[in-house]
Amino acid sequence: MRADNRKPDELRPVVINTDFSSYAEGSVLISIGNTKVLCNVSIDENIPRWIEIEGRSGGWITAEYAMLPRSTHKRRPREIYRLGGRTQEIRRLIGRSLRAAVDLNSIGKRTFIIDCDVLQADGGTRTAAITGGYLALYIALKELEKKHILTINPFKNQIAAISVGIVRGVPMLDLSYEEDLIADVDSNIVMNNRSEFIEIQSTAEKESFSYELMEQLLQLAKKGINELIQIQKTIQREFS
Repeated sequence: MRADNRKPDELRPVVINTDFSSYAEGSVLISIGNTKVLCNVSIDENIPRWIEIEGRSGGWITAEYAMLPRSTHKRRPREIYRLGGRTQEIRRLIGRSLRAAVDLNSIGKRTFIIDCDVLQADGGTRTAAITGGYLALYIALKELEKKHILTINPFKNQIAAISVGIVRGVPMLDLSYEEDLIADVDSNIVMNNRSEFIEIQSTAEKESFSYELMEQLLQLAKKGINELIQIQKTIQREFS
């Protein structure tokens, strides 16, 4: 039994509040257990210069990620002058994941920026940012559809993400911070609604692990992501 009395294949409680910010084109506060991430979407009616240089059509989706100083047990200094390697890696992960949800040619020559700010961290902040960021992007794009700025549905897939790991030899879903600290294997999995993989990040923290254990982790991730996708669908109906 886990510290919070969950079963190994059980998600932490998921709470999603939409329209959290009055000014963002799409806004979601996602809470998964004690992890809380605010995802806000802003629309820039321009595209990055490099896209123009390469002669690409369509628009772009990018993400930023930051942890507030007291999102952790001890104060975390703000990354003002130089982003840490972890922050840069997570930003790229969120951007890649959300671009996999959308046909970029259908969104016009504009850029969607998803700001993911961790208000409180208790494990799984990057996966919560992807799951909440998808919903915030959905809300923003649906609003453009309602205004007839977009004429076709830009979504190709629904995207969600979750962490899995092996703790004391047991495969577990949705690791908390305490579990992540002692995990033998730590993985972050991003999938779409067709159970296809967008990204698999998996690391043996201590010793190598078997193919069979990896299969178990992927099955756990699939279960958790399917549950998150159903929660997302309930929210989406309010904006469709």
